[in-house]
Amino acid sequence: MSQALDSKSDGTGSHQPFGLTQWTIVLKARDEKTPGAQEAMEELCRAYWAPLYHFIRREGYRRHDAQDLTQAFYHHFYEKHLLHRVTERRGKFRSFLLTCLKYFLCDQRDRAKALKRGGGQSFVSLDAFEAEERDAVEPTNGLSADRLYERRWARALLDRVEQRLRQEYVIDGRQALYQALAELPQGGKTEAGYSSLACQLGMSEAAVKSAAHRLRLRHQRVLREEIGRTVGGREEVEEEIRYMIRALGN
Repeated sequence: MSQALDSKSDGTGSHQPFGLTQWTIVLKARDEKTPGAQEAMEELCRAYWAPLYHFIRREGYRRHDAQDLTQAFYHHFYEKHLLHRVTERRGKFRSFLLTCLKYFLCDQRDRAKALKRGGGQSFVSLDAFEAEERDAVEPTNGLSADRLYERRWARALLDRVEQRLRQEYVIDGRQALYQALAELPQGGKTEAGYSSLACQLGMSEAAVKSAAHRLRLRHQRVLREEIGRTVGGREEVEEEIRYMIRALGN
């Protein structure tokens, strides 16, 4: 774990502020002596850097202190082998990680010592930090750090779904159609939107409605697939969808 990680090296070139961790990655990282364990651990560090950093910022720490604390927490998490306490059936990994961070912050406050630890070891590159800092000062509407942490998870989930859908349409040569459908107005203005879009794309209004319906169905399916990768069993998928809606509605 001595090498610095590049938070942009996710293979897509895109910035993903809150990666959605598959349990297979978590369990692989836990088994430290197996091939690929270190890479899995590094992927977890990249995936959860932003939400953990933002949580620390919401706790009142200054920018550079929050950076140091996030790096220090990863060092602590790795050195104390905290992943060994994880099992697939004992709740959500994001909740486990947040609990560990809270204990760590309490310990740091009690010690009241310098925040930099780990002998200069860096788990995540800070190259993309300016974008993260902009997000750190977004309006909170009085929400607690815990609620904001969960909201960031929900937004990242929907972003991942949209990325998959957009990629599917790009591969099929229908990027313009996806973009137009994604921008359709919701609610009472939908019918007018169908008519306008039909003229824009040179399609019939019926064809546009059919395409929009297929996109909605595909969105629901991909959403369930993505959630299924982050929970212990299929029975938890619907529960997570309801939780996601609540998190975004707060």
